[in-house]
Amino acid sequence: MSNFTETMLAELREGVRRTMSEKRFRHTAEVERMAERLGTLYVPDQIMMLRAAALLHDMTKEYSPDHHLMICAQKNIPLTKEDVYAPKTFHARTAAVLIPEKYPAFATEELIGCVRWHTTGRRGMTLCEKLLYLADYIDLSRTFEDCVRLRNYFFDASPETMTEKERLSHLRDTLILSFDMTVSALLFEGAPISPDTLDARNELVIEKKAGR
Repeated sequence: MSNFTETMLAELREGVRRTMSEKRFRHTAEVERMAERLGTLYVPDQIMMLRAAALLHDMTKEYSPDHHLMICAQKNIPLTKEDVYAPKTFHARTAAVLIPEKYPAFATEELIGCVRWHTTGRRGMTLCEKLLYLADYIDLSRTFEDCVRLRNYFFDASPETMTEKERLSHLRDTLILSFDMTVSALLFEGAPISPDTLDARNELVIEKKAGR
């Protein structure tokens, strides 16, 4: 359970709002709301942490590619060729590494992990990492066809009526679908696919086939 309070979150929200465009903040606020909604279903004792992670997940999203690369160089963040040619994922790295410096009160290992992996996923994602990843994909500001489809897939199944085991299986299936959508979109664009995304997807598929 985190020690974050509503006052801390309100101050963080206002601080983040001042650093980004109105459009980016609108998305950020919706991700916070979705993170709270998902957290209520899966990790009620971690809702405050998830909301804080949501507020910080795009804190560097509007930096230029050169700015991201400068931060990675300064902070000794290794980048593969796949990383360099996937600039849409830069902000997850730079936000995660800057949280301890800019928002030390929120620099917990779990929160930083949620922010770090919210774009690509990874093998061995924690439950909270999965929830922030999903919240970012299906928040109500997202109107792209895949986002709407995934949001409907998740909520039309009425996860609130499921047993804990059923709910976790439904989350896994939703994430598999999300990774499949992401991979398909990247293939269509001719863009590189992060090995972390493939690892995350394959791990969940194998888990499902093994009946775990």
